[in-house]
Amino acid sequence: MLQEDDVLAVQKLNEAYRRITGELAKLIVGQQEVIEQIMICMFARGHCLLVGVPGLAKTMMIRSLADTLSLKFSRIQFTPDLMPADITGTEVIQEDKRSGTREFKFLPGPVFANVILADEINRTPPKTQAALLEAMQEHQVTVGGQRHRLSEPFFVLATQNPIEQEGTLTRSDRPDAADFIREYVSWGAGPRASQYLVLGAKARAVLHGRHYASCEDIRAVAAPVLRHRIMTNFNAEAEGIRPDDVVRRLCDAIPLSDDDELARGKLPEVFRPADVG
Repeated sequence: MLQEDDVLAVQKLNEAYRRITGELAKLIVGQQEVIEQIMICMFARGHCLLVGVPGLAKTMMIRSLADTLSLKFSRIQFTPDLMPADITGTEVIQEDKRSGTREFKFLPGPVFANVILADEINRTPPKTQAALLEAMQEHQVTVGGQRHRLSEPFFVLATQNPIEQEGTLTRSDRPDAADFIREYVSWGAGPRASQYLVLGAKARAVLHGRHYASCEDIRAVAAPVLRHRIMTNFNAEAEGIRPDDVVRRLCDAIPLSDDDELARGKLPEVFRPADVG
């Protein structure tokens, strides 16, 4: 039989869960199953690994969760040159101006928070990943032979990009799209590119005094948004085909509307289809 206190505790936790998911829904569209799994992991006193391509709101989701729970948030960007001390903290020598003596003082690293975002954890060397394991398991770090306890609650959410991925796929420049994409593109642009194509097109429309974005606006911002996000392959390099050439061909495939200025032959020269293939 459940005690009355246990029943009340379950009710309070359920109410808190509903409020938390309600707040997150204001920022994160969809992802209900992911949010539920993160909450389950958190209340089970575990840690999470989120695997997915960039641009799917993983960082926003974790930061928003920490804000919703009023917990201290810290983000660690894992890079190939990240050292263990960059995570845990380090000891430095400080001099007492009054006595003139010197002593070691511990400066806490970013791991000293409640919610830790370990971003792209698979990009860093194993020894740096190992520096995080003691904190995850023991809720403490050891520096210079001294143990330093971490604040509770302590929860690590690590993100990991798919192995060997250098970039990700807007839909029309995926290798499984047009023939020339399969022939010349290794990696295409990702979800963020789609977002900035729309934002850039809207901004350009406003600058030109229009209240709507047209296909012309998409074409005009396509090159600056996409060129650095598209990775061409060896075939493209051998034939002298650059990302700009790929973008031009993609632009040429955009359907023209009746009121589009491009339909009347006003396409800027820089965005005309390239002679490729």
